Amino acid sequence: MTISPLLFIGLICLAGGGSLLPAAEAIWLTVPSSGERCVYEEIHANVVVVVDYLCIDQNNIGLGPTVDVRVNSAYGKELYKKTNETHGQFAFTTSESGTYLACFLIHHDQTHYTASNSTAIVNIDWKMGIQTKDWDAGVELELRKSSERITEIRANILYLKFRESAMREVNEKTNKRVAQLSFISLGLCLIVSLFQVWHLKRFFLKKKLI
Repeated sequence: MTISPLLFIGLICLAGGGSLLPAAEAIWLTVPSSGERCVYEEIHANVVVVVDYLCIDQNNIGLGPTVDVRVNSAYGKELYKKTNETHGQFAFTTSESGTYLACFLIHHDQTHYTASNSTAIVNIDWKMGIQTKDWDAGVELELRKSSERITEIRANILYLKFRESAMREVNEKTNKRVAQLSFISLGLCLIVSLFQVWHLKRFFLKKKLI
């Protein structure tokens, strides 16, 4: 059984550090007074995602200004939307592979809060896969974690195989079209050459040069 280069690279990444595995990720986001700031994550299908967010004022103790939050799926479906929030949590299970987007915008009405600057700081704790589970201590914990990791590794390998198959199909179609265009170009060159020969012969006959 041969393993393609793309699949081999994916296996190395999974074994070396799990960079393709869903993991916890803490992000600090600066939201300007006008306009929104977004974070995105490339996630494959059937992955549990839990995100906690907290808006703070870096110059004052306590919560900061309120923000509006929206989360869209890879195909633009709205998964979560809240307005005038200082903190919260949203969770979902991905239904398709792609880029998931979470955007934050300072709420238009800040009369309840005297802002010390024109920006807001949002802390985002982004968890995916096994990181979203609340595990108990003990040997069973490690076994369940290992089982979850194996399942996720298998899902990632299947995802890589799907991507490889899609890329191979695109390459084959591209090569086929290039070959077709090459034959068309060759045919056009032959037709133009024959036309030139005919035209020159007709010209010489007309001028009685041959």
